[in-house]
Amino acid sequence: MLESVNEGAYDGGLGLLQPPFGAEQLDDAEAMRLLASVGYGRIVFTLNALPAIRPVNHLLDEGRIIIRTRLTASISAAVRSDGGVVVAYEADSIDVQTRTGWSVVIAGRAYTITDPDKVLRYEQLLHPWVNHADTVVAVEPQIISGFRINGGAKGAAPAT
Repeated sequence: MLESVNEGAYDGGLGLLQPPFGAEQLDDAEAMRLLASVGYGRIVFTLNALPAIRPVNHLLDEGRIIIRTRLTASISAAVRSDGGVVVAYEADSIDVQTRTGWSVVIAGRAYTITDPDKVLRYEQLLHPWVNHADTVVAVEPQIISGFRINGGAKGAAPAT
C-alpha cells in the first residue's frame, strides 16, 4: 500500500510537513509522473551497515522503478535477501538559474526480478550505463514524497 506524506508523519526526510516558502508538496500521481519523465536517479541502500548511494538509470513500469545492474554490484548483493530490502530512490530536475524544479523521493522494497520473460523485456527497454548488466532490480514504492520549487522571492535563500 502506498503512503503519501499527507497520510503519515514520514516525508522521506524532505521536511515537507510544512513546505518552505516557494515550494509545494506534490501528490503521489504527479510525483510518479515527474519521476517517469527522467531516466536517471539515485538508489540508496545499506552496504556494510552504512548508507550507500549509486547513480542509476531507470524506467517506470506498472508503478515500479526498474533498474539494471550487475550481479556482482553492491546493490545486487543488498537486494538478494528473501523478501527484498528497504531502499530509497531519488530523482530530481533542478534549474539553479531560475531556482525552479522538483524532487521526488520513494521509499520501498527492492527485489531482484527473476522471471525470464520480464528480464528479457527489461533488457530490451532499459540500457544501463555500465556494460554487462545481468540483473534486474525492481523497487515497489511504499512511501512517495515530492515537492516542486516554484522559485522563491528574489534574493531569498533556496529551499532546503
